[in-house]
Amino acid sequence: MAHRSVRPTSTDGRTAPVVRAVTDTAAAASRVELRQLRYFVTVAEELHFGRAASREHIARSALTAQLQRLERALGVLLVDRSPGRIALTDAGARFLIEARQILEHVDRATMLARGTPVTAPTLRVGVLDEGYDAVRPVLRALQEQHPDLEIHQVSAGVPEQCQLLADGRLDVGVGRVPGVCTAIASALFRLDRLGVLVRLDHPFAARTGVPVTALRDETLLLADPDRAPEFNEFVAEVCRGAGFFPALFHGSVQNLRAGVDLVVEGRCVMCVPASTVPWSAEVTWRPLQSSIPRYPWSILWRARDPSRYALSLVALARRLCTEHGWRTAPTEIAS
Repeated sequence: MAHRSVRPTSTDGRTAPVVRAVTDTAAAASRVELRQLRYFVTVAEELHFGRAASREHIARSALTAQLQRLERALGVLLVDRSPGRIALTDAGARFLIEARQILEHVDRATMLARGTPVTAPTLRVGVLDEGYDAVRPVLRALQEQHPDLEIHQVSAGVPEQCQLLADGRLDVGVGRVPGVCTAIASALFRLDRLGVLVRLDHPFAARTGVPVTALRDETLLLADPDRAPEFNEFVAEVCRGAGFFPALFHGSVQNLRAGVDLVVEGRCVMCVPASTVPWSAEVTWRPLQSSIPRYPWSILWRARDPSRYALSLVALARRLCTEHGWRTAPTEIAS
């Protein structure tokens, strides 16, 4: 016996609204393209049409047009384009979660179809212990955004990071931008006040701030010259700007903890940026006074063929920088 389909009807004989809603949703979904989802996710991460267009290698007008088509297909506004800023609407924030999952499922399906082993996405991040705290909030936000992403941290200074990036053995680096290198792109995301680390009974410990010139009479421990030459150069520039070159500790350490031990022993003092101050009950950090440059932290990545997750990390760093004021001038400390 043949069965004919029966469409649900309301009490007045008209088609039930739920059927129309399902039909409308299916029609909207059929008009959505994968590239539009990718463009939307990029705009959501960058919150800047120019950067998003550059990242997708298309004209800004083309990106805007595709986003508008996506919004028309869905029947909702995803991005609020207010003068001077853009932000996700509530609908856009909800859609972003699903759009990311769709793109990740498509990547997985593609690998399965090609017979490629399906593995979790990875991001290799080069950073020294001294720079980890500066970038930690960004890495944490990226992990929350992509729960399946495996982040592998590689202990490497900026010189080694640049080499590993160029060789394709690293996706992202963290540190002060070195000399001009066309193969490496960078984005400044944090400016840290420089301070001095001393033992608790040091005269500096009783002050709220330390003049740079006061370092003239101290023995200063610098970073390992092979791992962090850019930081040593920064400290030297600060001292030269105050009219002196510091007396240097004759020796080197491979990590911050070993440096703290030397400070506790009273053999030297140590300059470190605010975000890298180690937790220790035996030392204290005091900011350097006067108008001195702040230490710059940048995200480094390959200019060509960058990792998708590397670009997501860069976008997050920019956003957190704006939200937390990581590049705003600190209040001057009086002695």
